[in-house]
Amino acid sequence: MSDSFRRNLGVASLMALLVFAAGCKQSEPTSQTYPVASAPPVEVEPLKPAKLELPPLFADIEKRTFQFFWDTTNEKNGLTPDRYPSRPFASIASVGFALTAYPIGVENGWINRNQAVDRTLVTLKFFRDMQSGPQDTGKGAYQGFYYHFLDMDTGHRFQSWVELSSVDTALLMMGVLFAQSYYDRDDAREKQIREIADELYRKVDWTWLQQNKPLISMGWFPESGFIKHDWTGYNEAMMLYVLAMASPTHPVDADAWTVWTRTYNDVWGVYQGEEFLAFGPMFGHQYSHVWIDFRGIQDNYMRERGIDYFENSRRAAYAQRAYAIANPMKWEDYGHETWGLTASDGPQQTLQEYNGEQRQFRHYSARGAGLRDTFDDGTLAPTAVIGSLPFAPEIVIPTTVALHERYGDYLYSSYGFLDSFNPSFDFDIPLKTGRLVPDKGWVASDYIGIDQGPILAMIANYRNEFVWNVMKRNAYIRAGLEKAGFKGGWLQPQGDTVSTQPLPQTKSEKDAATARALGEAESRAAQADDAQPAPKAAADAPKPSKPAARPSKQPQQ
Repeated sequence: MSDSFRRNLGVASLMALLVFAAGCKQSEPTSQTYPVASAPPVEVEPLKPAKLELPPLFADIEKRTFQFFWDTTNEKNGLTPDRYPSRPFASIASVGFALTAYPIGVENGWINRNQAVDRTLVTLKFFRDMQSGPQDTGKGAYQGFYYHFLDMDTGHRFQSWVELSSVDTALLMMGVLFAQSYYDRDDAREKQIREIADELYRKVDWTWLQQNKPLISMGWFPESGFIKHDWTGYNEAMMLYVLAMASPTHPVDADAWTVWTRTYNDVWGVYQGEEFLAFGPMFGHQYSHVWIDFRGIQDNYMRERGIDYFENSRRAAYAQRAYAIANPMKWEDYGHETWGLTASDGPQQTLQEYNGEQRQFRHYSARGAGLRDTFDDGTLAPTAVIGSLPFAPEIVIPTTVALHERYGDYLYSSYGFLDSFNPSFDFDIPLKTGRLVPDKGWVASDYIGIDQGPILAMIANYRNEFVWNVMKRNAYIRAGLEKAGFKGGWLQPQGDTVSTQPLPQTKSEKDAATARALGEAESRAAQADDAQPAPKAAADAPKPSKPAARPSKQPQQ
């Protein structure tokens, strides 16, 4: 494709075709898509052999974020709040991050090993002894899975809108297995940690949630049964399938990974100049990577594409930054050092006029920019940036410093960065949460556990690969990856020097990828035109499709 043709075509036209083609393959529309503009080409820098030095700010972020987990967790039962200071209920995913945080505290000298052992044992024993059953109240678990949100004191299901969650149980289990591998001393209490961790993992009946084999359902409600939506890719559920395939008691078959990855083609494409598996919110590119080092290891899908999941996340970070630079919706302060969309708090569920047009704003919601599942209301989250530190330190470090310098007076406090902020939101209306800062916009009032977790763990991984290296010792994680077909890198047998380390795209490769994506989009669009039924009347229009993969933390009001 010639340079002149690419200029005349424009990335916006390409993306319109891509979005249209993806939508034609579904019986229901995807989530709302906003205008796409392209930033000037930004080359993804190759990873440098010598790591960039972290400014002192990162040590402060690390310590404050650790203190969030240590200070806010109920020391009597190990339950960590979903958010603080509002602290309405515990989140089992936050507990998984907390179990990972305690050893980071030990390694940094913030707590001693005995303190971490005490807190970890309290947590694991509480989950082991938690009341389980199909009843809609008075229980915290069933079939080895746990309810997404629990009462901070009793550990019972918080309310009737809370589901028995497969992916949040997976986040909890990653923390449980991390503890199993970290506490490896010949000590009675550390041995007990290993034993209880194994017991908890073995209890999870992954096959029970396979209502549409070989995929796994998102969860279950006592009142209505299984959630009809299964985990299909690409998103944070990579870890869920790795755990499910490795189970020594209730394993799912390897074809689960095969079928899971078949859905990838719906979201593989070129976005903001990067060719990668797109998922709008950054958490989908971070969560599994918190515990699993995907550098240099590839499954069949990534071997065919010539990259690995780590490089994929790297490109996702660059694409988000390029989106912010392009700033198609003209939000305040978006740019080279102000970016980061993920699931986060927001000011309110409301429609307001912004720059002469009606814009939708949300409270807690998945926010992101990509080929699908795009929503952007001007709300940015520091975790989207800092949780990407290992992937793209050369753009994450200056952005983190800039966020602290520009917004730190009201965004940075006792436990590091508050969850999110929106420089564009200055409407004088009642807020769901947070506050308005004169001439600065909206800022969150809470820290959220599942956003704090990636910040802490990914700084540790960037410094010395701590979480990754501990998890590499866990036999279950290795077994799950191998069952999924991962090879190379640290999974390679000793003495085998075959390298699978991918390289960043060159300019010519990017041009080729853009041309390929355009051709695929045109082909899909033509096929869709041939098969397109007559338009439906407004009354018969299809209902909106399911929301972005991760459920909301609380019901929208």
